[in-house]
Amino acid sequence: MCLFTKIKTHLTRLTSFRMLMRQKKDHIYMDAMGFGMGCCCIQVTFQACDMNEARCLYDQLAVVSPIVMALSAASPIYRGYLSDVDCRWDVISAAVDDRTDEEMGKAPLKESKYRINSSRYSCINSYLNSEKYSDITPPYNKEFYEKLTANGVDHLLALHVAHLFIRDPISAFANRIEINDSEDTDHFESLQSTNWQNMRFKPPPPNSDIGWRVEFRTIEAQTTDFENAAFVSFCILLSRAIASFRVNFYIPLSLVHENMNRAQKRNAVLEQKFYFRKNIQCCNCDCEPDIVEMTINEIINGNDDFPGICKLIRAYMSNMIDLEFLTATRICSYISLIQKRARGELLTTASWIRNFVKEHPLYQHDSVVSDEMTYDLMMEIKDITNGKSMPDLLGNYRDLSDNRDTKFRRDSFMTLGTE
Repeated sequence: MCLFTKIKTHLTRLTSFRMLMRQKKDHIYMDAMGFGMGCCCIQVTFQACDMNEARCLYDQLAVVSPIVMALSAASPIYRGYLSDVDCRWDVISAAVDDRTDEEMGKAPLKESKYRINSSRYSCINSYLNSEKYSDITPPYNKEFYEKLTANGVDHLLALHVAHLFIRDPISAFANRIEINDSEDTDHFESLQSTNWQNMRFKPPPPNSDIGWRVEFRTIEAQTTDFENAAFVSFCILLSRAIASFRVNFYIPLSLVHENMNRAQKRNAVLEQKFYFRKNIQCCNCDCEPDIVEMTINEIINGNDDFPGICKLIRAYMSNMIDLEFLTATRICSYISLIQKRARGELLTTASWIRNFVKEHPLYQHDSVVSDEMTYDLMMEIKDITNGKSMPDLLGNYRDLSDNRDTKFRRDSFMTLGTE
């Protein structure tokens, strides 16, 4: 990965002396897998009412996942250097990329079975409810695909599961190797849990009352509990709005991949545009999409041609007649934080960290983040979590301690948390 000051970013790992000799100047090289998998993040699992709703949420939230990643960007420093990216995604992707040269297409297939176009840690490669927009053809294990379809599993779901089985498991527990696969899914989970994508489809475990779930995996960990709660609440409410209003966010999956690439760029929340669908109220998955490039501000807060995601969330909340006033006020503060970040009125965590380093008296404008600077950064973050005011990061938000047991009025909702 290259440095912040002048060069574009590239990430790899030093796995041999030969690679050490080939390393590029002004690039950051990670020397252990733990540099990637040690990155912090927030993963939110949603309970669906049934399999069909889970499949719907999986597809629709996959389109939104790059937008949320850019809004929550919080990872600009690696191995003591200020980098030219704001998010962890490709860092982890490279850290756990165990594909052979044959699988990556660098050599003819001999020992390997598949050409694999992405790391274990990547964007999803197929939708679960739309073949039309799944314009990426993922490799898949034909034996498992045929077994699934022969037993009544539809094409898209069978393709999704069979795609997991193109890779080998990378972890196993000694006491869970010899198990009854008809009663236990540990062997499946060993593959499922080591295919890290922006969304994860989670079938119910056997002998459990846990239902169908989906996991949203792109949120970066924030500085304060308030910010973390804001992003979690935003995603939960969006998932409920999607399920309630049956909105249609579908765009070609290749454009979701492109959005994931753009979302990691420095200051992407303000400087990048993202492919998004304008006609989201078209419930028919096969209707022609009106796809344009929009800023994150337009996607979140809307424009003349698009209502914005936050308006969708507010419309959903306006129907929650039993929502207490304090809860509603807190949630509106969460939504307002997201809206201000989208507009650029508040910094992302990555931008705030970057500014702290650039303004530090010891910084030499060489991308080096020294031990002393790292210590000062950690102490500043500690002070913020303990209540220090930081207007450019958090604005004037405060912990709401009003204990009034007041029921929330729907007609007052649209005025709460607005600017």
